[in-house]
Amino acid sequence: MQRYYDCPEILRDFLTYHETIKGQSAKTISEYHLDLRMFLRFIKLMRNEMPIDTNLEDISIRDVDLQFIAGITRNDVMDFLSYLAHDRTVNPDSQYAEHGIEAAARARKLSAIKSFYKYLTVRTKQLTENPVADLEYPKLRKSLPKYLTLEQSKALLQAVSGQNQKRDYAILMIFLNCGIRRSELVGLNLSDIYEDRLRVVGKGNKERFVYFGSACRKAIDAYLPERNKKVLSDNRALFGSRDNNRISVTAVHRLVKKALLQAGLDATQFSAHKLRHTAATMMLSGGVDVKTVQEVLGHENLNTTQIYTHIENTELKIAAEANPISKLDFAKKEEG
Repeated sequence: MQRYYDCPEILRDFLTYHETIKGQSAKTISEYHLDLRMFLRFIKLMRNEMPIDTNLEDISIRDVDLQFIAGITRNDVMDFLSYLAHDRTVNPDSQYAEHGIEAAARARKLSAIKSFYKYLTVRTKQLTENPVADLEYPKLRKSLPKYLTLEQSKALLQAVSGQNQKRDYAILMIFLNCGIRRSELVGLNLSDIYEDRLRVVGKGNKERFVYFGSACRKAIDAYLPERNKKVLSDNRALFGSRDNNRISVTAVHRLVKKALLQAGLDATQFSAHKLRHTAATMMLSGGVDVKTVQEVLGHENLNTTQIYTHIENTELKIAAEANPISKLDFAKKEEG
């Protein structure tokens, strides 16, 4: 935790708890650090009579202690959320900077604040009052996930070509068949491949097994002889790069975009993450229940998975049309 030298002890302890006890990812810990640092700097700015043009990033929070935290009220948090919604600069480097960040980003920062106070009140019992316990999250605009149709998915797979054709084909097949995250694919090792499933390490270092079909098995088998000829810097890795390192998230992003372009699909609308959406959509439309899809995708919360239940179930539509009552026509009513 030395990398968080600018943090007060109370915040470092919170970050250490989530890293070592809760086992959360480095990315999550970093987001907690940035969000809570911004929050505490804002509170200091409001509490102290600083010049109005004081840069939030220049405010030190190393002297923040439990007494300071205990004095923060619900209204203080509401003021911070209002600042984020209306006054926070979106892109400070832009010539025409916009102000006010989106609801999703505000919700993430509120989530960090809630976690911090839960730690102080429930886990360590340093505080008795939690000012944000019942504070609602900003309302998020629900957008349906973009995904490829079955025909588009076939076109994508058929379009794969080039020097790394077998590798890229196997990667795309795993995305479309298993619905794993890009970071999870990058982390796959040779030892994670079993006869009919993958061992995947997801968020928070949580492990799960994801089964795949025969087509995916064939794609992996076609790639493995090529992989076994290579010696990588991390020779455990399933997928390697041109420079003989473990394949990177950026490289996966590029190869997916390349395949989309080769297939004549709009590469600005689709990505590796959209292939995950595609896998989830196909599972649900194929009759898999949402709880099972949740386990496959590694979602901690069922609500995250339920965004995919917008899918039209063709079989249910056919069943409705097959009901004789659907064919009755009351436009012409018999007289008599």
